[in-house]
Amino acid sequence: MLDHIAYAAPDLEAAVAGLEMRLGVRAAAGGKHRGLGTHNALLSLGEGVYFEIIAPDPDQPAPSQPRPFGLDDGGPPRLAAWCAKAPDIDERVARARAAGYDPGGVLALGRDRPDGTSVTWRFTFPTGAGDGLVPFLIDWGDSPHPSLDAPRGCTLVSLRGEHPRPQAVVPLLKALEVELDVAPGPAPALVLLLDTPNGQVELR
Repeated sequence: MLDHIAYAAPDLEAAVAGLEMRLGVRAAAGGKHRGLGTHNALLSLGEGVYFEIIAPDPDQPAPSQPRPFGLDDGGPPRLAAWCAKAPDIDERVARARAAGYDPGGVLALGRDRPDGTSVTWRFTFPTGAGDGLVPFLIDWGDSPHPSLDAPRGCTLVSLRGEHPRPQAVVPLLKALEVELDVAPGPAPALVLLLDTPNGQVELR
């Protein structure tokens, strides 16, 4: 089940402003990922689902490992990844490995919210498998889900993928026990359709 969609950008404030013009809703600051070198802003897409704008944090030193979603490579803002709920994350990883796909080890991470509180979760670090069409997994444990207090106004209509070779992506999705409609396309892409105050908006 879909947990959230990551929109990678080189500059957080610029991306928030640009999306506000398109969507009619302004994302709220989510906080800083200490040690990862990133910060984010969030929009709720309905109960249990949210939209994350993530960018390098200029106030943090460069991390020891590359930032996720190709953020160190620059490039224009884009849909970079999606994340699936996995309250059984350890078992899900084991089953995926048995099915022939290794989503990576389960890591712990946290975020300092602007109000000073911390949120923690366990997740598999995004690998870029399937050119970003294969999700990473997350388990929020006892932490409140970000969709509960992120700004509302946009709702999810659909999320789909495009890929020059869909048949290369489908087995990985099956190994993770998730579903995503992947159609032939000239380049790998996630395609998100939202209902917004400005009408239906498609993001890639």
